[in-house]
Amino acid sequence: MRLLLVEDNVALADSLLAVLKRAGYAVDWRADGRDALLLGEQEPYDLAILDLGLPGMDGLEILRSWRAGGSSLPVLILTARSRWTERVEGLQAGADDYLTKPFHNEELVLRVQALLRRAHGREPQTLLSAAGLQLDEAHQQVVRAGQEPVSLSASEFKLLRYFMLNPGKVLSKTRLAEHLYDYEDERDSNVIEVLINHLRRKLGREAIETRRGQGYVLVGAGA
Repeated sequence: MRLLLVEDNVALADSLLAVLKRAGYAVDWRADGRDALLLGEQEPYDLAILDLGLPGMDGLEILRSWRAGGSSLPVLILTARSRWTERVEGLQAGADDYLTKPFHNEELVLRVQALLRRAHGREPQTLLSAAGLQLDEAHQQVVRAGQEPVSLSASEFKLLRYFMLNPGKVLSKTRLAEHLYDYEDERDSNVIEVLINHLRRKLGREAIETRRGQGYVLVGAGA
């Protein structure tokens, strides 16, 4: 899953980048509101974490512009503004959730997790379940019914989580790369193939089908 982090406090942004990347997210960071506005319009993000007090353009202006343009990108607002009227204003502008500074990193990760699941029509729960699999995001392990948990590498975990949020959907290499790598990464489709083969070895060859000329689809164990 690919996130846009918009925060002008460099120390906080560095800390959040490390936390979110450990949680298995590809993250692009921008400190200027104008840059964030354009990137949010141009790139296929899964979620934005948006500060309000930004140079160049206020966070609420960015959010209103996205929504006016028809964007349904989930947005979590971060702000030091604690008045309830300002929180209401953010939600009315189209925010999906609101987190007041200071906050615990664990709470941020859980809120991101919950927003992403809701955006994919899933209810937040302890384990993400799909296609006969359960994904423990906290420990980056996958469980099949009646079997021991299987540990995943960071890249395998990111890929499987995206498949499990889109079960039964055919996902092209291009789409997978767009949602697994950040703006600066080199998007090598051959790496996607290698990771899919790794997952097949761990989950069974039948778990991920190849649709020639289209992409891949998670069908699950025993399908």
